[in-house]
Amino acid sequence: MAILEGVYAAGLSVLKEDLSLDIEKTIEHHEHLIKEGLNGTFFFGSTGQSQLISIGEKKSLISKLSHSKNKDSFFLATGVNSLRDNIDLINHSFNNGFDTFLIMPPAYYMNNTHEGVYKFYANIIQRFPNIKIVLYNFQKLSQYLFSPQAVEKLVKDFPEAIRGCKDSSYNLYETLKIPGFSMLPGSETKLLHGLQNGASGIISAVTNVTYSLAKKVYDDFKNNIEQSANNKLCAVRKAFDDTGNLISALHSFMSVKDKSYERLLPPLTLLSSEKQKELLNKLKELDFIPRKNMAA
Repeated sequence: MAILEGVYAAGLSVLKEDLSLDIEKTIEHHEHLIKEGLNGTFFFGSTGQSQLISIGEKKSLISKLSHSKNKDSFFLATGVNSLRDNIDLINHSFNNGFDTFLIMPPAYYMNNTHEGVYKFYANIIQRFPNIKIVLYNFQKLSQYLFSPQAVEKLVKDFPEAIRGCKDSSYNLYETLKIPGFSMLPGSETKLLHGLQNGASGIISAVTNVTYSLAKKVYDDFKNNIEQSANNKLCAVRKAFDDTGNLISALHSFMSVKDKSYERLLPPLTLLSSEKQKELLNKLKELDFIPRKNMAA
């Protein structure tokens, strides 16, 4: 049975004025997405500025998150390169009742090999035999591209641990077929096509705001209802893609109604006023307008 099926968000992180993590508002943002119908959200993915947030802040949020009524719909990414830091963060998460993680191979190093990436995951699984891992395939960030053969070997050797893949490089989701394995492309533009090719759903940055449209596309497909929202969903996603930076675009969009979303950790910045205006004009043409208090 697939561990993840449906529409998931790579959730945003909200910051305080001193640029520390606003734990309460970040959890509120994710809880709002569940309330609006998403099947789940991931904390501390690349969209959540994870690589820029301290491990101490992550641990504090995870401790608080363990008491949320939506706990079963929340999942964690690690967003750290060090094997020891991954183990430290995963151990803390296990102690707070979380066992499913979105994990990318260590970024930055250009000499990532299939053997080296295999050893990275094998070390984590050896330390946590009951872990459930969703591989994060995003060559643009990690400098490593999962091949079908690399994924198949990991699943063959660790069938209880390697349970899915977020495919943001889009070289796997159409063709890799593993029974019970959750294949989730990283864009709304791939949602319907992915479902038609056996994918389980999506994990996307932009479902922080497109949740209603994306869930309708998913539900209509599952219920064999003629699609009426997919064209708009893909057009909205394209408007965000055209800005060149999804994190900047999402925070710029959200900040129209809630100024706390203006805060980003350097080197991240909001869109320029010109690009923000261009984005909002495109979205207005699509009748997709920022809603007040979206994170409330």
